[in-house]
Amino acid sequence: MTGLIRLGRLIALVGLIRLLAVGVVALVTCAQVTGRAQEARGLADVLRAKFASDLEAIARQADGVVGYVVIDVESGERFARLDGVPFPTASTIKLAILYELLTQADQGRVSLDAAAPMDRSRAVPGGLLYELTNPSLSPRDLAVAMILQSDNTATNVLIDRVGMAAVNRRMAALGLSGTRLRRHMIDLEAARRGDENVATPADLARLVLAFHRGEGLSASSKVIALEILRKFKRTPIRSGVPPEVEVASKGGDLEGVRADAGIVYVPGRPYVFVAMGTFLREDAQPSGALEQLARASYEYFSRRATVSEYGRQIR
Repeated sequence: MTGLIRLGRLIALVGLIRLLAVGVVALVTCAQVTGRAQEARGLADVLRAKFASDLEAIARQADGVVGYVVIDVESGERFARLDGVPFPTASTIKLAILYELLTQADQGRVSLDAAAPMDRSRAVPGGLLYELTNPSLSPRDLAVAMILQSDNTATNVLIDRVGMAAVNRRMAALGLSGTRLRRHMIDLEAARRGDENVATPADLARLVLAFHRGEGLSASSKVIALEILRKFKRTPIRSGVPPEVEVASKGGDLEGVRADAGIVYVPGRPYVFVAMGTFLREDAQPSGALEQLARASYEYFSRRATVSEYGRQIR
C-alpha cells in the first residue's frame, strides 16, 4: 500500500514537472512574440510619424486654411488637424441631408419612390434639373442627383421635403454639434448674412462612418446610401486613388472653399478621409492641397495593407 502511495506521488510530481515545463515554454514563446511585436511596432511607428508629418506639411503649405481627419476604419488609428473647427462645407453638407432623408424613409415619413412634380421656385443654377421645365421625380432620384451631380435644385427640393430644422436635430442627435445647415444652395443673400453651412472635419468623419456602419439606418437604407455614395465622382479623394479602388464620398467647392469626405475601400485597410479648406487661392488643379492629402493617405494605407509586420512587401 505504501508503495502504491509513493508511486502515485511520483506520477503526480512528474505531471507537475511536465505542466511547469509547458508553462515555461509558453511564457518563453509569449515573450518572443511580444518582443517581435514590439520590434515591428517600433518600425511601424516611424512610418506612422512620417505620414503624420507629411500630412501636416501639405496642409501648412497650402495657400489658405486646411483641416483634415484620416482614420483607419479597423484600428481606429487617427490623424487630424483643426478637426474640431467649423469650416464652410460647400456641397459636403449634402451628406447630412441624405442621412436625414433615409432616416425619415425608415420611419415611414417619406416614400423614396413616390414621384412628385418639382417645385420650380427652388430651381437654382448648378445641375440638370434647373434646365428642365416640369420634371416629376422621386426623393430617391433627387438624392442621386444631389450626390452624383451635386445638383443644387435637387438639394433645395430635398431640404424642403425633410426640413432644415430636422436635419440639424438629426446631426445634433448623432453628436455632430459643429454641423449646421443654415441655408439653401446658391442663396447668396443668406451667405452674406453669415448663414453659412458649416461642419467640422471630425463631424464629417463621424457622419461618413455612420453611413459605413449603417448607424441609425435600416439595412436597406445603408445599402441605398452606399450605392449612391460609391457612384463615380471627380473629387480630390478620387484623384488620389486608382480607379479600381472603391470610394464612397461627397465633395464640394465654392469660391475659396473646397471639401471632400468619404471612405476609401483599400482591401484590408479601409480608411476615412476628410479634408476641408477655406480662404484658398489655389486653383482646382491636381496639385492642390486636398489632392495631395488624398494621394498621401492612399499611399500610406495601401502600403500598410500589403506589407508584413516588419514592412516587407508581401503579395
